[in-house]
Amino acid sequence: MSLLVHLIYLSPLVAGVGILLGLPARRTAAIAAVIALASALIVFLGYDRASSGYQFLSSLPLVTEWDLKFLVGVDGLSATLLLLTSIVALASVWLAPKVQEGENGYYACILFIAAGAAGAFASLDLFFFYAFHELALIPTFLMIGIWGSGNRQSAAWKITIYLSIGSIVLLVGLIGLYLLPSPAQRTFDIVKLQQLASTGAFSGPGSRSVYFLLLLGFGTLVSLFPFHTWAPQAYASAPVPVTMLHAGVLKKFGLYGLLRVALPLMPAAARSWAWLLLILLAGNILYVGLATIAQKQLDLTLAYSSVMHMGYIFLGIASYNVIGLNGAALLMFAHGLSIAALFAMSGELRKQTVTLNYLDLGGLATNMPTLSFVFGLATFASIGLPGFANFASELLVFFGAFKNSTPGAGFNEFQVVGTIALWGVVISAVYMLRAYRAIFMGERQARWQMVKDMPLSLGWTVMLLVAGLLIVGLVPRTVLDAVEPGIRLFVK
Repeated sequence: MSLLVHLIYLSPLVAGVGILLGLPARRTAAIAAVIALASALIVFLGYDRASSGYQFLSSLPLVTEWDLKFLVGVDGLSATLLLLTSIVALASVWLAPKVQEGENGYYACILFIAAGAAGAFASLDLFFFYAFHELALIPTFLMIGIWGSGNRQSAAWKITIYLSIGSIVLLVGLIGLYLLPSPAQRTFDIVKLQQLASTGAFSGPGSRSVYFLLLLGFGTLVSLFPFHTWAPQAYASAPVPVTMLHAGVLKKFGLYGLLRVALPLMPAAARSWAWLLLILLAGNILYVGLATIAQKQLDLTLAYSSVMHMGYIFLGIASYNVIGLNGAALLMFAHGLSIAALFAMSGELRKQTVTLNYLDLGGLATNMPTLSFVFGLATFASIGLPGFANFASELLVFFGAFKNSTPGAGFNEFQVVGTIALWGVVISAVYMLRAYRAIFMGERQARWQMVKDMPLSLGWTVMLLVAGLLIVGLVPRTVLDAVEPGIRLFVK
């Protein structure tokens, strides 16, 4: 079974190299994506939820004096994110357009992004955990700068600067984390680090500073307010497959890092900085939510929406209880599928109309009945309609926030921010339903009479994403039974 874990990141990585060496781009990429998805699905279903803990482990020692090794394995959380990565990667490859120049480089970059994300989620060594993420960032920058649209050069430079600074801050934090224990206890092994945490090895005087650096580094990579301004322009300018992969998958790396590294190792430091995280995530929900309402184009609406919804996941993390953390983990999966589906359909609209401005569109449901229906389903999922995974996850996040209360003490900071988050649901409904009405309802302009419904290739791909939202939404225990045991190891 450990071989299957390796296949999830190795198949796109090897295929990407092969494409650069001359293999047929689209066919090779599709085969690699199918292999990765099949492997991830088997790993997810084969994970023993009763035993919990890390499973399917494999290790290759590299530098023994540093305890540096290539260590791979999964628990319920990483198995869920590997499945998300593989689903979105297959959808991204399948929807990639024909490229006139540099087709091999285009498809190779898509595969390298998927391989980097999967490798980061599968790695149980701090060095490779960080290195795989950096591997995914490089092709992201290239894709936006070379194959992007609009003001792509500005967007590419902005995302490069922001995420590079975030990565540097994160690297300093990880080095500080490595140095916190005594020299005899230092290791890059995440499993050993979590075992050391129970001995108080990370509760020293420097733990608050290290946690702050990790929060700042991971937060910048996730677009935590006010370090979020790189995301809207980048997502609006990036090719559709890149936007699907980054907004749907790669941005979850920072959230995963907090759940995998920062919280389990330094719970006391996490609680001491909870007030700051609550203030910043409120900015994601309220400020960015209102900014989303002000947008006049679908791509920017979806981009700002993605930033806004990160606030809900941060709220679940800040609550630091099983209910809230369960909700955060489930919302990572749900948001990844819903935003990938929305960006995929947005790309089809741009392809046929060459505009995503609300003032230029309208009445497209007449020509696009299937796309308008599926877009409506993805819209309902995004705003948290019951029956979809987003609803179940956001409900858990709210319960987790309000659970942090003392009987008779009235509202505390968690309830205040939780109330703001509830208003955020209303804001989400406003901008998503307005977008749907502006695009699909009303009178159709004469110039759109030749617009066609979405092709079969887009239809089955998007339905795969929406089906995942419905299955997990109707039976959320399919994911929660996997992630909860790992959460209970560090949250009592």
